[in-house]
Amino acid sequence: METLFSSRNFKLFGLGLALLLVGYILLGQGPVENHLSWSAAPFILVVTYCVIFPLAILVNGKKEEKSEQVKKEGV
Repeated sequence: METLFSSRNFKLFGLGLALLLVGYILLGQGPVENHLSWSAAPFILVVTYCVIFPLAILVNGKKEEKSEQVKKEGV
């Protein structure tokens, strides 16, 4: 049975989860004046939600596998 996502998709999703965890941990640190909770954490969260997660869904890792099969078959 063929899966919808490749290992590349799962790696990007894992990276997104790790960055999400780091972003929320940084967001909860210290007082409001803390540089990490004020600027770095929102940036990490926005990049994760708007770039990493969509890439994890949209990246098609199956093209590479299909092209390798075509090369092996000699077509």
